[in-house]
Amino acid sequence: MSSRHHIDDFMRGQIIGKIEEGRKITDVAREFDIAHRVVSRLWKSFKTTGMCSRRHGGGRVRSTTPAEDRYIDLSAKRNRRTTAQQVENQFLAASVKQISRKTVARRLRGGGLYARRPVVCVPLTRQH
Repeated sequence: MSSRHHIDDFMRGQIIGKIEEGRKITDVAREFDIAHRVVSRLWKSFKTTGMCSRRHGGGRVRSTTPAEDRYIDLSAKRNRRTTAQQVENQFLAASVKQISRKTVARRLRGGGLYARRPVVCVPLTRQH
């Protein structure tokens, strides 16, 4: 067996064509040096959907839309001194969605801005 990871669209079309000619799945798999299960799954998906292209988009869904990202950028630009936590609270008041401070910081970074973090410092005494 070959160690290919994905079958390109041209090869998929060839495989489907050979099976439609009436050849057995095992013979087609052997000819293309692909596992029988892969060819069988490809044929099954072709029969149900009528297409033989790969499915894309198995990633994580974004929590904010591009319009909401622009709103976060705009609210941070209106007052440069606001922290990411304050921008998050403004966003929550404007919309129903709850997002984290980290998400706000990532969206600002994507827009070319950087989130302010309140500085926690030790109060100075006379011994310092």
